This record gives sequence, structure tokens and C-alpha cells, in this order.
Amino acid sequence: MLPIHTILFPTDFSECSQAAFRIAASLARDYGARLIVLHVYPPPLDHSEEVARRAPDDNYEDSLWKSLEAIQAEDLKYDIDYQLVEGDAADEIVRVATERPCDLIVMGTHGRMGLERVLLGSVAEKVIRHAACPVLTTKPPPM
Repeated sequence: MLPIHTILFPTDFSECSQAAFRIAASLARDYGARLIVLHVYPPPLDHSEEVARRAPDDNYEDSLWKSLEAIQAEDLKYDIDYQLVEGDAADEIVRVATERPCDLIVMGTHGRMGLERVLLGSVAEKVIRHAACPVLTTKPPPM
């Protein structure tokens, strides 16, 4: 059996992520593993970008922390470790998984296909390609 001591669960707070969390929490419970819940938010765009986004105010990070800490699981051997970081989602997920060191990443995927996937990219696909540990992805829940 694969030894799993630390599981990284990246979330974008979507329904896909909620479904993946149930799997991550179950695995953490079954293996007695630590569970890291991570949210990565994008940095403000440069003024040189055509589309400027308002820089996040102090309440922005506070609301992200509240959403992050609302993700709870029962019957875990260890407390959940919450992390909030700014940057490119795929890059930061891989970085955290390497630094912590994680034995497994469990994440939801939006299941985009075709042109939508090409235009928006796939965070899950990038993580799968670059992570040093196994990555378990889950499909969106049926509608």
C-alpha cells in the first residue's frame, strides 16, 4: 500500500472542489494523514495589462480566509492546515506540494473540453504534469 502521510487539497471553492474535498477528507481519515487545504488567488494585474483589476482590499483576504476555514471535516486524526497564497494556481499548488512534502494531491476538475479548455487552460492538467507526487482528480458532480 502506498504510504500517505500528507494530502494537499487545493480548492477554488467550486462545487467540483467540494466533491473532491469529501474524497480528500476520507483518504486523510483512512490513512491518518495530515490534510492541507490550499487556496491560491491571482495577483493584481499590472497597469500595463489592457484589463485592469482593482487591487484586493484588506477585506478580500479576510473573506478568503473565512471561506477557507469553513471547509471542515470530522474524525480526522490531525487538524486541517489551511494555506492562502497569491500567485498562479498550478505553480503554487506544485510549489506547496513540494515544500511540505505531500504524498498525494486531491483536486477537482471542472471538466472543460475543446476550445474552452484551450482558452482557459487546465490547472489540474498543469499540476498533473509538474507535481512530484501522485495527483487524484475528480470529475464534476452529475447535474
